[in-house]
Amino acid sequence: MSEPAIHLSHVRKEYAGGAVAVGDLTLAVASGEVMCLVGPSGCGKSTTLRMVNRLVEPTSGTIHVNGADVMAQDAVQLRRSVGYVIQHVGLFPHRTVSQNASTVPGLLGWDRAQTQARVDELLELVGLPRDVYGDRYPHELSGGERQRVGVARALAVRPPVLLMDEPFGAVDPQGRRRLQKEFLALQRSLGTTVMMVTHDMREAVLLADRIAVLSAGGVLEQIGTPEAVTTKPANAFVRDFLAEFDAA
Repeated sequence: MSEPAIHLSHVRKEYAGGAVAVGDLTLAVASGEVMCLVGPSGCGKSTTLRMVNRLVEPTSGTIHVNGADVMAQDAVQLRRSVGYVIQHVGLFPHRTVSQNASTVPGLLGWDRAQTQARVDELLELVGLPRDVYGDRYPHELSGGERQRVGVARALAVRPPVLLMDEPFGAVDPQGRRRLQKEFLALQRSLGTTVMMVTHDMREAVLLADRIAVLSAGGVLEQIGTPEAVTTKPANAFVRDFLAEFDAA
């Protein structure tokens, strides 16, 4: 069996004062897999995601990305090598689409020609060709277009792992469904490993190869394919959670 792309082993996050966001979580994401983390608000989904790129430091346990211990790496270099997409994108408002997409290659010292070629390739991939969109600013784009730029920026240096925290939550429902399908086609073509946090069970069912259902404290209640989780909930907690989305 091949080594997982992301492997969390007995990971815990306890904050000063004793609040436990994640108690003891062991979870593996296979190479090329889309894993969706779902569960009620405050169950540790985003904390788990952010521990992978050390935006949140784990209290104990180990996290490996492609076999390398994240705690043994420089945190800044780690974050530049792991793609990260959040709900409100976080584009630089005074930088053009092309400049936003070239952020990480610039930080890594890529030369201008290499950077431009990669930006051209990525903007084409996400449906925002540079000759049309490259010189526009974020305020000139729709919510869905801004989200596409965020995805392009995250994929700029071909990261082995892409972390996504409610990536389409700020987009209107119709645009969100279209973006979800476009993203899935893009992920399948690139083979990128994705760990995604979502509050939307329907989104998880559409996008995930496997779904991990968490309860308070980052307790892993069930993990499995969308079909397995929705048709054979492991316990009352999962059944109740699914019932909110009429997915059981």
